[in-house]
Amino acid sequence: MIERVTLRQYKRSMRIIVTGLVGQYAFGGVAWDYLQFVGGFRQLGHEVLYVEDTGRWPYDPVLATYSADCSYSVRFLRMVMDQLGLGDQWVYRNGADDSFHGLSEAQWRGFCRDTQLFLNLSASSMIRAEYATIPHRVLVDTDPMFTQLSITPRYIQAHNHFATFAENIGQPDCRVPKLGLTWVTTRQPVVLEWWPLPRTPPRPVWTTVMNWVSYKPVEHDGETWGQKDVEFRKFLDLPARSGETFEIACGRGPGNTRPTELLRQHGWQIVEPDERLPDPWSYRDYLATSRGEWSVAKEGYVKSRSGWFSCRSACYLALGRPCVLQDTGWTRSYPTGHGLWAFQTIEEAVTALHRVRDDYTVQSHAARRIAEQYFDARLVLQKLLDDLGIR
Repeated sequence: MIERVTLRQYKRSMRIIVTGLVGQYAFGGVAWDYLQFVGGFRQLGHEVLYVEDTGRWPYDPVLATYSADCSYSVRFLRMVMDQLGLGDQWVYRNGADDSFHGLSEAQWRGFCRDTQLFLNLSASSMIRAEYATIPHRVLVDTDPMFTQLSITPRYIQAHNHFATFAENIGQPDCRVPKLGLTWVTTRQPVVLEWWPLPRTPPRPVWTTVMNWVSYKPVEHDGETWGQKDVEFRKFLDLPARSGETFEIACGRGPGNTRPTELLRQHGWQIVEPDERLPDPWSYRDYLATSRGEWSVAKEGYVKSRSGWFSCRSACYLALGRPCVLQDTGWTRSYPTGHGLWAFQTIEEAVTALHRVRDDYTVQSHAARRIAEQYFDARLVLQKLLDDLGIR
């Protein structure tokens, strides 16, 4: 169990490259998903370079389209790195013209030559000759089931270690394909210092941040593996059944598929994420001012019994905000009933919401303790290195 791991100082610090999508998708929550890996490795004493090398044209959230101009992405990434105290140790490589931003191409090549660990989060990076010389090349699957059904053999062969957020992989009831690979399990690290307990009481509102649909469903084994929209529809009556107030910061999804009026008719309050929480700080404030999180998961996570646990939910917990979450099988790995509750049915969700509401102070303290025991970046990342056999 992660909470039993004791911190120790590594005999030597490593040079580590962490990849991600912070500038590529310059939204409030995305930065936390990737940069907490950077912050956590630095807490362990390692030298870390954050690299975006996706090969894609940059996405401009203002224009809501892809563009050859990466100025918005670069400004956003520079701002976030500065405000988190991560300095200038970053590279943004524009997929439209192959230009380098942040460190120069020569500096990037020099860092690659002396790097021991290449952590390819979310399969976000191009595979290049400079990365192939790094001794430890780890593919970290943060989107289980969907990663395994889309990744190519050539991409797999560029790595020699594999980690996944599917914490149940290999269990008899877990349907996430192993692809003949040896997977170690991991989870979202949280730099607890970046998530201090709020000083003011929350609004009496349950929230979450989500996309109605992130991408098309996939076909596998004669079945369709879908997104959050499939699971959410099962709980449309939750506001009426529970008497609680719910507000979702919900993206419209490709093709503007979010059924806004239907959701409102069923009592769901909706805010636009790009307006309400456009950067990491407004995102954090949104979580902090919530009573807690109620959320479903992607159908693919639920149906596969993956054991996936949300990056976002880990941050709610760190803020002392209790979570009531659809079970993907994560109950094998985390305690429930104090600060963190699982549901499969609408009846179970209602019961959990009322239990949290009626004993909120105790539930809030329990939520923070879970974050400290299970998601502390130092513990999570040290265990990942140990499980991979990387010293």
